[in-house]
Amino acid sequence: MNKDEISKEEKMIFPDDQERLQRTSYFIKNRFSWRRTFSSLQHPNYRLWFCGQIISLFGTWMQATAQGFLVFELTHSPAYLGYVGFAAGIPIWLFMFYGGVVADRLPRRTVIIYTQSLMMILAFILAILTFSHVVQAWHIIVLAFFLGLANAFDAPARQAFLLELVDRKTLVNAIALNSTMFNTARALGPAAAGVVYAVFGAAWCFILNGLSFIGVIAALTKMELKPPPRRIQKKSVLLELKEGLQYSMSKPIIRTLMLLVAIINLFGISFVTLIPAWAVSILHGNAATNGIMQSARGFGALMTALFIASLGTSKYIYKLLTIGILSMPVLLLLFALIYWLPLSLLMLVGNGIALILIFNLSNAIIQNIVPDSFRGRVMSIYSFTSFGFLPLGSLLIGFLAELFNEPIAVIICSVITLFFSVLIIMMIRKIKL
Repeated sequence: MNKDEISKEEKMIFPDDQERLQRTSYFIKNRFSWRRTFSSLQHPNYRLWFCGQIISLFGTWMQATAQGFLVFELTHSPAYLGYVGFAAGIPIWLFMFYGGVVADRLPRRTVIIYTQSLMMILAFILAILTFSHVVQAWHIIVLAFFLGLANAFDAPARQAFLLELVDRKTLVNAIALNSTMFNTARALGPAAAGVVYAVFGAAWCFILNGLSFIGVIAALTKMELKPPPRRIQKKSVLLELKEGLQYSMSKPIIRTLMLLVAIINLFGISFVTLIPAWAVSILHGNAATNGIMQSARGFGALMTALFIASLGTSKYIYKLLTIGILSMPVLLLLFALIYWLPLSLLMLVGNGIALILIFNLSNAIIQNIVPDSFRGRVMSIYSFTSFGFLPLGSLLIGFLAELFNEPIAVIICSVITLFFSVLIIMMIRKIKL
């Protein structure tokens, strides 16, 4: 294989010639094939991870759906939905970067076991409060804060942990399969939560989420991992943080993709916060309607994640990324203008497709660039652009919905997202040139 066989897209993903030749050999030899969709499952540790995570994520989406509807039932305020999201984001701003240093210093499996255990305890506390009929909106805000604290350490460790479960040639497939299980849970969990909430009440959704963490914790304890490399000399936390930031900012494509993810989370995806209010106030539905709407996004994302998992080459990465960047704000604008449930669901399916193109492909590009020694810190910055800006977006769109109404709030955010989307596409093309 010579350099002429490498596309412009691959040169962007792997700027160093020798490293690029090594890392893209798998992609050059292989083409699109559905048979490769689940190739990462050949690794025993990844199989354990996949099975444990899909159970846990199913419970997570049940709780997220039920919690949002419970908050709206307690307060009848779209702004309060934003407050809950913002509370979950405060620890992200305070601790996410430090979580990246922890992910590079400590065994990542150990970090994940501790964070998942904390999330399980929080789910059971919320269930007890709801079962006893004493739950109030401020309880949910406090618990959301501690859930955000767990996520600040969990997200960087999970992102960096992936390469301990698979080899590099199946990394992109593993990232896509991670999204597949995430979106399988997002497609099924909210719908199940809508039914359970309507028939049995919110508390049972929280109980099921708490029980679901047992699956992922058990899977982590059963893995047979290679001992992590011993770090002989440790630098200060601040110095390691500075090195991670400097590395991330020194790569134009990483800077641009992180900006993209930040904008999407700040303006593009924050409308999800309003879905419980949208289901009741705009579509005149109930908890089941809320669950179906959440599941529609997950269904579109699931189909797209499976498609990406089947790509055996990086040839189409930037073309697909551009499609996702442009279509997401357009579909969001159409969603804001439609008040009929079937068409609303169709727009949500399309939104799920666009979002997974953006997030999956951005993640795959960044993961393939980053050396292992920086992986935890860089992925903490990447995770920060998601977990850190989404709560701000939730607070913003909740305020706009309270000030105007839900459709106007979504229209404003979709127009802002469209402007930045065009700008970012121009930046990416400039980097490619």
